[in-house]
Amino acid sequence: MNTGFVTTPFGRRPMSLALMRGQLQAESVKPDKSVDKWKVFRDVCEARPLLDISDRTLAVLNALLSFYPENHLYGEASMVVFPSNRQLIVRAHGIAVTTLRRHLAALIDAGLIIRKDSANGKRFARRKTSGELEDAYGFSLAPLLARSEELAAMAQTIEADRIALRRARERLTICRRDVRKLIDAAIGDAVPGNWDEIEAAYARHLACMPRTPKASDLDSVRLKFEELRTDIVNLLTNFDNFKKTTASVVQNEPHIQNSDIDSLELESLPVVQVETLEVATERAQSNGSQKIFPLALVLQACPQISDYAREGPIRGWRDLVTAAVIVRSMLGITAETYQAACESLGRENAAVVIACMLERATHINSPGGYLRDLTRKGARGEFSLGPMLMALVRQNSPVARRA
Repeated sequence: MNTGFVTTPFGRRPMSLALMRGQLQAESVKPDKSVDKWKVFRDVCEARPLLDISDRTLAVLNALLSFYPENHLYGEASMVVFPSNRQLIVRAHGIAVTTLRRHLAALIDAGLIIRKDSANGKRFARRKTSGELEDAYGFSLAPLLARSEELAAMAQTIEADRIALRRARERLTICRRDVRKLIDAAIGDAVPGNWDEIEAAYARHLACMPRTPKASDLDSVRLKFEELRTDIVNLLTNFDNFKKTTASVVQNEPHIQNSDIDSLELESLPVVQVETLEVATERAQSNGSQKIFPLALVLQACPQISDYAREGPIRGWRDLVTAAVIVRSMLGITAETYQAACESLGRENAAVVIACMLERATHINSPGGYLRDLTRKGARGEFSLGPMLMALVRQNSPVARRA
């Protein structure tokens, strides 16, 4: 390959080790190597972000390549083109001469071309008497041939990153859509849950995305949305299962043989006085074993449980047990924990405990742990519902509310 020895730039342009290294690299190309110049140009276009050049710089490189007569760059051929600035401006779509010089310098800094300056800085070619090219001064395209494999690898890296970004964006879009529609479905079907907090988490995850994200950024956000989607699906699945279980329990449970409980018409009951309830509480406790308290007492102590009744007001223990199952799910108490409480305290009293916990939900950090602790105490005979109910009756009495 006839590219000449290492030369320094004309005029006041300084020489640098980078320029010398580029010239030596171009000199080391094997004579039998060749590459399609437009294929190399396409690779340079793909690798533009890594080369840190602009699209206008690519337009100038395209113009330079158009002055090279062959379609392939050969190791044995002279790859110096010597167009004038006026010719380059025409083929670079009429850019200004100062802009042209700036982009030529950018191509040299990126290591894509090399200046081969003459003694007076002019660009020209000297030919033999036979017409063959003897020497030329201008811009050498040899670096494109020398770096053809490197440029191809850079282009493949950019393309792989682009594909990864597109796929990450698609996966994130699907996951975000799932979360949005699941939240809307849950709210529309009045599924119990802290949906305000879930909505806030959804907004936080969206805010985490940078303006120009990478594939890794999108994958990180997607993982957060997937965790949120899993939590929502679990809430919806548990709610659906509990609805089925509750319906089955209501259909199959035996009738409670207690005429004082089943025959209560709660809407016509007068307000129970605290002194009367204290007497009822004392009668309900016998040797530390848990007895069933009057339902009127329970509802006066725990009025919020009525908001979770399936059909209208709570008129009997069956309605209270059904509402407690829903509240248990809302509080995040597992089915196993609630079943253990039913076995230890009785189904009705376990429902009463859930109703009491609902009244004090903002003060209980771990509802599941709290219920397990009460269950263990109840099994040892160390827990009684009486004091808990009395405290809530006093708290919810008209006098206390006015205070």
